[in-house]
Amino acid sequence: MSKVLILAEHLNGKLNPSTARCVSCAQAIKAEAIDVLVLTDAPDAIAAEAAKIAGVTKVLTVTNAANAHALAAIYAPQVVEAAKGYTHVLAPSTTFGKDVAPRVAALLSVGQVSDIMSVADAHTFTRPIYAGNAIVTVQAPADQILVATVRTASWPAAANGGSAPVEALSVNVELPTHTRFVELAQGKSDRPDLQSASKVVSGGRGVGSAENFAIVFKLADKIGAAVGASRAAVDAGYVPSDMQVGQTGKIIAPELYVAIGISGAIQHLTGIKDAGTIVAINKDAEAPIFEVADIGLVGDLFKIIPEIEAAI
Repeated sequence: MSKVLILAEHLNGKLNPSTARCVSCAQAIKAEAIDVLVLTDAPDAIAAEAAKIAGVTKVLTVTNAANAHALAAIYAPQVVEAAKGYTHVLAPSTTFGKDVAPRVAALLSVGQVSDIMSVADAHTFTRPIYAGNAIVTVQAPADQILVATVRTASWPAAANGGSAPVEALSVNVELPTHTRFVELAQGKSDRPDLQSASKVVSGGRGVGSAENFAIVFKLADKIGAAVGASRAAVDAGYVPSDMQVGQTGKIIAPELYVAIGISGAIQHLTGIKDAGTIVAINKDAEAPIFEVADIGLVGDLFKIIPEIEAAI
């Protein structure tokens, strides 16, 4: 039977929702045990959150001052030690997971399965390739531990309601000294987190300028949405890169996605393919975004957006 160890993603003492999405993937594997590993210097609050996720069998905590900041070089050897006896190690396919999981796989001398979208059996999965234009089925060896990242946009978050026990784990490994934490440069916003928000409003090059992007922020605030952007808007300097949605940005799956002045390059569509309802507003009726949109509005966004706001 399969035993899954999920590496918890957290920041500032709070568990990231991506962890609960990994639990859903582990449930699809039909694992006998689904344990969550919390690496930090103060695990109590994070472990308590993880213990409430339905389906979690046990929460393992490793308390170490070196774990105060999520450094892949520091985390990876501890994950390898904690993973003894498990058949699977899962991490979210976020910036955090993409940083840690390859190091874990390398230390275990195994290949990694990236971006799991669905599960056929314990060692057979689907994942996107060619910027999401094709879905491939991959099969991992059954005679070795499997390290994988989970495409969180493809999985719902497991519900709360669990009451898993929390157990302190002693991990005795020599941690590398060549990597040290210097500074975390993090954008601050009162808006919902882009990767976990149920509603997202994004702007593209069609918005015209950084000053004009205010119309995107205004609509987002009106409906309580997170704000994203296309790569073209980021490259043009309208907004910072941490707002980019797409293949080289954030992969998201909101219930509602509003694309304003976004033409719909395939790299952008890759990032929103799992969205519930897509609304596109663009003056070009031939824009590729309309091919995937559930609702399309052709016209001047500077006239359409105020009309939408007035109707809300």
